[in-house]
Amino acid sequence: MKRLFTIFVAALLAAGIASAQDVETYNTAVETFNNGALALQEDNKTEALNQFKEALNLFQNCEGDEALEMVAKCKEIIPSTLLAIAKDLINNQDYDAAIASLKETAAVAKEYGAEEVVLDAENLVPETLYRKASALVKVKDFANAIPVLNEVVAADSTNGQAYLYLGQALLSTGSTDEGIEALKQASANGKSNVADKLIGNTYLKKGQAALKGGKFAEAIEAINNANQYIENAQAYKLLASANMKSGKTADALEAYKKYLQVSPDAKDAADVIATIAVSAQKAGDKATAIEYYSKLENDPKYGATAKAQLATLKK
Repeated sequence: MKRLFTIFVAALLAAGIASAQDVETYNTAVETFNNGALALQEDNKTEALNQFKEALNLFQNCEGDEALEMVAKCKEIIPSTLLAIAKDLINNQDYDAAIASLKETAAVAKEYGAEEVVLDAENLVPETLYRKASALVKVKDFANAIPVLNEVVAADSTNGQAYLYLGQALLSTGSTDEGIEALKQASANGKSNVADKLIGNTYLKKGQAALKGGKFAEAIEAINNANQYIENAQAYKLLASANMKSGKTADALEAYKKYLQVSPDAKDAADVIATIAVSAQKAGDKATAIEYYSKLENDPKYGATAKAQLATLKK
């Protein structure tokens, strides 16, 4: 860097400047530029930026090829310095200032034709937004995280982790349907293991609430949705209850059977088997009644009743 500035000074001495005023302005510009370079070497980027901007203004007021070369050099180094400042802000977790700095960097770089810097700055904006959102989610500031996450996924619709955070944040603030949709996007973008479980559990909670409120059709729909994402024994038991209360005995029996398949060692397995047997018997489904009463013949609680019903059914 020092060698470079020596060359600039040498170029100045050799240049044919039009007037003494031009010489003085050019000398001041070179000195200002070199001060910027020194500040940059000392990692004082803000001071360096100010010096380079001032040098650019001075060089633009000079004539000659050497001045034009220095103008080009300033326009090359100013965007890079702006980008370096923005990266420091990111590393210091000053995300709002970093985003503003990145936008300024992109605008200046575009004006000066520094296309690589434009691309770097624009690509860093969604990454910085994501970092900001992650920090907000970490401290459970979901209300403020949501708009930031919406910006992230608007900029990068393949960011599965951002959609996952967005879904969790929306669920935590009571926006259930929107949360489910965000989680579906997370699932479609590489986060299915976590997202599908969250979706299933959310639908299950919706089903429980609907069942408790006597909204059986709504409960059935929600619980069926839950099982599409993660098969759950509790969901099948709730589904059976909702169908039974809706008068859909056949559907209820199928749900109970699924419950036993998913959780064959459940503590209430005998109770569920008895429910299937009794319900099937009442519905006139003799074969199913016999099948399930037979499973209870040696059960300490239901054995005697099961044997009596089997005797009747087999007549």
